[in-house]
This record gives sequence, C-alpha cells and structure tokens, in this order.
Amino acid sequence: MSVAHVDSKHNVTGNRQAYYDKISKKDMAPLWEVLRNVVTKEPKSKCSPNIWKFDEVKKLMLEAGDVITAEEAERRVLVLENPSLRGQSRITNSLFAGIQLIMPGEIAEAHQHVSSAIRLVLDGDGAYTAVEGEKASMSRGDFILTPNWAPHDHGNPGKQPVMWLDVLDMPTVNHFETSFMTHFDEKAQNTSRQDGDSLDRYGSGVLPDGTLDTFKNRSPVINYTYARTKPIIERMMKAGDVDPIHGARVRYSNPVTGGHVMVTMGAYLALFPKGFKGKDYQSTDGTIFVCIEGRGSTKVGDKELNWGPNDVFVIPPWQRYSHNVADESVLFSISDKPAQEALGIWREKK
Repeated sequence: MSVAHVDSKHNVTGNRQAYYDKISKKDMAPLWEVLRNVVTKEPKSKCSPNIWKFDEVKKLMLEAGDVITAEEAERRVLVLENPSLRGQSRITNSLFAGIQLIMPGEIAEAHQHVSSAIRLVLDGDGAYTAVEGEKASMSRGDFILTPNWAPHDHGNPGKQPVMWLDVLDMPTVNHFETSFMTHFDEKAQNTSRQDGDSLDRYGSGVLPDGTLDTFKNRSPVINYTYARTKPIIERMMKAGDVDPIHGARVRYSNPVTGGHVMVTMGAYLALFPKGFKGKDYQSTDGTIFVCIEGRGSTKVGDKELNWGPNDVFVIPPWQRYSHNVADESVLFSISDKPAQEALGIWREKK
C-alpha cells in the first residue's frame, strides 16, 4: 500500500471525526454510525428469562411484614426485577411486576394513578380489593383489574396474611412521560357496589344500554374469579380442545368489545394435561407466567425453568420457548400484546 493511499485514508477518517465533533456541538449525530443497532433485523431483547420461587418469596414477604407497615409503605411490594434490568423496576421492558402483602387488620389506603394494574391472588384468604366503589373479595387464582385512573384500596379483615402478584404498565406510561397519581382524604372508598356487581352487570350476556362508549378501552369487570374460569378450561380439555403450544387456553376478555381486558395488557389462563410436551414458540411480547396448579418446566433457549405452585417466571420477547408438564397444570400469563397489536408490531413464530 502506498504512502499516499494511507495518508488519504487517514485524512478521510480525520475529516469525518472533525465533522462529527462539529455537529455534536449542535446536538446532532450521524445515523449511519448507529443504524444497524437501532434498526435490527430481528428483536434484540435486553431482558433475561428468570424464575422467582414462591417458597423463597413468601418467607421474604413475611419478613417485610415485620420491617414495615402497609401504612408506612403505602403498598408493601417486593419488585420482581429482571436480572438484566436491575434498578429499573421492571420485569420486561414494558411491564412492572411485584408481590404485594397485606397483613390481618391492615388497610392499603385509597389512591389512583394513570398506570393500569392487575392482581393475581397467590396466597391467603380474607382480604379484598376495592375498585371504583366495588369491594371484591380476593381468593386464590382470582384475576382482578384496576384500570387506568380507577380509585382503589386494599384491606384485610381476615386472620391470614394475603399475597398477590401485581402487574402494571408503569414502564409504558413512564416511557410516554404521562404518569399522574392522587391520594384521597379517606383511607378506604365508600363501597356502595356489592362483590361481583360488575360481573353480574356486564359478564352475563346482556349489557346496560349505552355501555360501549364507556368501556371501549378496558373491561368493566373487576374480578374474573378462578372458581368461574377454571371449569371452562376443564371443559375445553375434556373436549380435546388443547393447543399444541398453549394448552386448553382462554383469553380474559372485555365483554363489551370481545377484545383484551386492557389496551396495554392482555391475560390468559391455560390448562395442560399431564405429560404435555409443547411445541416451540416465540412472539414479540415478553410474557409473565404464574403457575397456579401443577408442576412442570419451560425451556427458554438453552435455559430450563422448573416451576410449581405460585412460582412466577418471565420469557423475554422473541425468545423461543416450550412448556413441558409433569402433572396436570394451570398457568396464568400476561403480556403487553394488546399494545403491540394496536401499534401493528406484534409478531409470532411457531
């Protein structure tokens, strides 16, 4: 290589760097230097697959009951942090998850916020969640909604500690920098509506006239009880309606529109027969799973997550996975699929 060619290449590099320095002072940068990193051929998730074993979580949660009161904490929650996103209060890039504890005699005071939330009851009996004036009793496996800006509080007049999984779209709301929150003077809401009122009004095949405009974006039902939902998936399995990937699965739906329960989060409940060996699957929605009953494992890439009752695990976006079930099992799952579908960016690969 000639000296002139080396000098020419050096000059080009030097000239480019000088140009980059110049535009940097004007708060600009060259896209061509980073294009392959920001527009990738396939999704590249920052998340890692992980599992939180409930036996360990429960002990730590009960310790939290000794460390801080519900009143001091406002919400006594241990955040389930994705190992690759530590310090960011998120289990996937778009969702927050945590385990909440309320001790006998406690009240977690009423507030409201823009972030939508769900509760999946894991352990204990005797507590309630009050949402928009309806006091919903909490039983294991119940799927309870707290929609965007809905006033809500929790209480435990029972004799046992009660724990549940919280999942919120907080990271999505904070991405748009649209978070608002307010508190109320009263610790608890005036619950004028009886337990199950929203289900009776909206989930029975008839709807109060004029409902559509009010509930286009979220379900009016507060509590999708496990006692009502499990028999449906049992009937599906007896009829042989078992998907080779997802098992005998139902989607929690908005009875007004037939769509997902929320525009940012969608949830499913699935029953798997003993010995089920699922086919490989991947999708762009990072998914949180909870084992409600049974035992099995989920293979994610070259990692195997062994799960049992109340264990929580997460599958990152676009990572191939499959379920293998030792005993007849029920898995709950929730993800940001509705938001991705609304944006036209959701994909799957079977």
